[in-house]
Amino acid sequence: MSKIKPSQGAPYARIMGVGGYRPTRVVPNEVILETIDSSDEWIRSRSGIATRHWASEEETVAAMSVEASGKAIADAGITPEQIGAVIVSTVSHFKQTPAIATEIAHKVGAGKPAAFDISAGCAGFGYGLTLAKGMIVEGSAEYVLVIGVERLSDLTDKEDRTTAFLFGDGAGAVVVGPSKVPAIGPTVWGSEGDKSETIKQTVAWDEFHAERPEKFPAITQEGQAVFRWAVFEMAKVAQQALDAAGIAPKDLDVFIPHQANMRIIDSMVKTLKLPENVTVARDVETTGNTSAASIPLAMERLLATGQAKSGDTALVIGFGAGLVYAATVVTLP
Repeated sequence: MSKIKPSQGAPYARIMGVGGYRPTRVVPNEVILETIDSSDEWIRSRSGIATRHWASEEETVAAMSVEASGKAIADAGITPEQIGAVIVSTVSHFKQTPAIATEIAHKVGAGKPAAFDISAGCAGFGYGLTLAKGMIVEGSAEYVLVIGVERLSDLTDKEDRTTAFLFGDGAGAVVVGPSKVPAIGPTVWGSEGDKSETIKQTVAWDEFHAERPEKFPAITQEGQAVFRWAVFEMAKVAQQALDAAGIAPKDLDVFIPHQANMRIIDSMVKTLKLPENVTVARDVETTGNTSAASIPLAMERLLATGQAKSGDTALVIGFGAGLVYAATVVTLP
């Protein structure tokens, strides 16, 4: 017989608060057109993007995360000292170690929580949310701070006509805590490694040296292949998440997909046959693709503008480099 004491956590978990930070510099398509041969009309028709935010030197991954986290903690109605774990999803913190999560935890005043980074691209928020839920139900933390943050302007090839207009910077954060009722559904997640070359960094860090003539590493992707995969395969994953949560499309209030491309979002809405009364996040128009930050940023904007309200049932799905994905149904804070 085992002598190990069983874990004791909360029966369920929920998102308690949300916060976001968008850099002060707004970059319209006209600026992008200074380095690529294209047009505002082409960019809008292909992606739905009109503007994006690019961070200044002072708006670091840590600084943006601290701002978003402070808002999320205040929105949750707890103190920073109550945070038992900090999970940061990012691909644009350039130090392999230490994890940026430890610095953020210290700067928000969280004491000595567990703190670590994850790398799951645009699905990173969903991965972090799932880990946080597990921690709370298992009992290793009462409150978990989950952050999605990117400075993708640092990884954008400004001369690449296919990607230069896509990416933006920002941070989104949520506090996940205990719940007496189910408020975060089962996660449908996974990866398709045979397609890992469709979205990738052009050069590995260990292959890049400043004295070489190569450009600084950037993100590249096979646009059409990614579009087809996102529209057809991710709609299936989204439906699986609805089924796992026991939620029908007619019971949904809000749909918050990864803000990659307006055409992908609209196609997913059509494939899923979502009712017209479902509010759909389209933050990509003014924020661009912020990878792991896109879902919490879109969530915060919907709640702040009144397009969504506390208690609404929302389907969230992230998908990106790897190719990885994660989808679940949540109750909005």
